[in-house]
Amino acid sequence: MKSSERSKEEKKVLRKQLKTSHSLLKHEGVSTVSQPTKSLVVANGGLGNGVSREELSAPLKEMGELETLTMHPNKPYAFVTYRSEECARKAHIHLNGQKLQCGENSVTLYLGYVDSVPCEEETPVRLPEGLILVGNFVSQEEEELLLTGIDWSPANDDVTAQKSLKHRRVKHYGYEFRYDNNNVDKDKPLAAGIPEECLPVLERCVTNKLINIMPDQLTVNQYESGQGIPPHVDTHSAFEDTILSLSLGAQTVMEFCHPDGRVVAVVLPGRSLLVMGGESRYLWTHGITPRKFDVVPTCDPQPPAHTMPGLTLSKRGTRTSFTFRRIRREPCRCAFPSACDSQTAPSAPSASEPSLPSLPCCHTDAAHLEEEYVHRVYNAIAPHFSSTRHSPWPRVCHFLSSLPPGSMLADVGCGNGKYQGVNPEVIAVGCDRSSALIQISAERGFHVFVSDALHLPLRTASFDACISIAVIHHFSTQERRLAAVKELVRVLKPGGRALIYVWAFEQEYNKQRSKYLKDQKEENPENHSLTDEASENSQEPNGKSSRHLEDEHKTVGNLQDVSKVTDGKLSVHTNRTAFSTQDLLVPWHLKEGRRQEEEESGGSGLDSNISSLPVFHRFYHVFQQGELEVLCAQVTGVKVQSSYHDQGNWCVIIEKMD
Repeated sequence: MKSSERSKEEKKVLRKQLKTSHSLLKHEGVSTVSQPTKSLVVANGGLGNGVSREELSAPLKEMGELETLTMHPNKPYAFVTYRSEECARKAHIHLNGQKLQCGENSVTLYLGYVDSVPCEEETPVRLPEGLILVGNFVSQEEEELLLTGIDWSPANDDVTAQKSLKHRRVKHYGYEFRYDNNNVDKDKPLAAGIPEECLPVLERCVTNKLINIMPDQLTVNQYESGQGIPPHVDTHSAFEDTILSLSLGAQTVMEFCHPDGRVVAVVLPGRSLLVMGGESRYLWTHGITPRKFDVVPTCDPQPPAHTMPGLTLSKRGTRTSFTFRRIRREPCRCAFPSACDSQTAPSAPSASEPSLPSLPCCHTDAAHLEEEYVHRVYNAIAPHFSSTRHSPWPRVCHFLSSLPPGSMLADVGCGNGKYQGVNPEVIAVGCDRSSALIQISAERGFHVFVSDALHLPLRTASFDACISIAVIHHFSTQERRLAAVKELVRVLKPGGRALIYVWAFEQEYNKQRSKYLKDQKEENPENHSLTDEASENSQEPNGKSSRHLEDEHKTVGNLQDVSKVTDGKLSVHTNRTAFSTQDLLVPWHLKEGRRQEEEESGGSGLDSNISSLPVFHRFYHVFQQGELEVLCAQVTGVKVQSSYHDQGNWCVIIEKMD
């Protein structure tokens, strides 16, 4: 009887092993072989599903001497090479189907032989220009003195401007940083100056020529495990050049992002000092992604011979940061005017101004255009924009309601989260490039995070469904729009579906005018502030829309040539009118009394003069009929399941093939 049970169990493991090998080949390009070799792939044993190097290497080492252990970021598998084929065989026999306990979770390992281990060349990480990281800048005794010197009791709230924000605790010394306008009131110093315990540390910074003048403002942030801060640039007009950030307590990872899309992850050990100056201070955003674990280089004191330092997981704990800055008394004159609130107006140029942007001709230009005319704008108008976005669109609701209970849903470009609670039976997460909109969504209790749609920090093939509503039309080149679709497909499971909505060039279709055109008033259309791709009333109450175009694939060759811009410059669209070009700037008129409220350590610098009712311009590429289907068809392994026109939007449902 026992022999029979073992046989059944062995057959079950073999079936799982074969299925795993098939999945690895199909989705990751990892090919296993039947004959024994020294190298194995370990499915479910990767950083991407919460297994650290230390947790995996322990059972592997019990099987024999390791030559290499390779773990790639965000991958749910690892590669191991043994000194001998005999050890690899032993691991293959004894570890296949075995459970590995990883903290509170357990995973089942499945091993397969491979001929070779794919090796990604490790290129040295170049820090952003002007960024310096100094390890062990303070001693353990100084760390304890600094931490105990911070009184978190509410008794002195008025003198240190202590606040309990949603994602962290904050205290200000010297001057209060105002999150409602992302600036400081320079004429109202706080009663509490920089604590005396900090002065020896700052004097050492001056002595070491890390700064040339003493700071007069301190912000203390305390983060619990899993907490973070959205990407931001400390407001140029508020603070001078060099900014110091002292990390105390637990280690964390801070991401620096350049407008052209480059991302540099910087590990901040406890007691380290980060010095931000020049380009790193003025141009790159910096933020901390909310998560429980970080992927970091391993610190193995006795690494196996002939191996390169690898990656592992670092569990976050409580971290307290001391950010020292100097209040700026004159307008900023930095070398980065496009990102500087002292040198550029917060709104895009009006139609009468000659300095309109051009359609980008390269990746860097596209990233700059989107940063200026998409990202910064939505951060500035977030509260007003959110107030006009409260009714979910019926056809999107139908798609969400069709998902089986327990489905994993990713809402990419979730805005204020209006679709997050449509189907309470699914597990939904949302992301958006606008930290201000994410803050609004988070305050509504949704699971959201800040992320660019081109680089989603989500595991491959892990979601049953995705939605991308009014997002992809904000990318300014064909290559970037295609990359956004590919990223949606990447995170889908085989058989998973994605719903995509983009603004349509054809606002009149099938002899019906969209509500966007119908709602035009007799008075000057520029006076309307509700100018996005569809108003909240853009669909009929019964959810009816134009006739389906089920599986009707048009070709781009039939499209009109309307993508050109005059003299290389983008034009400003007149709200509530038909489109004359595909690439344009759409005005948003900020209503009186609305202003940006951004919970960040230093804001983006988009401060608006509310009394002057500023106009913000957003970049759009409006899609012609058939263009969205053709775009999706360029992605390998995707089928366009259906397509339709819905009140001024082109829409598709795509399916990821097995």
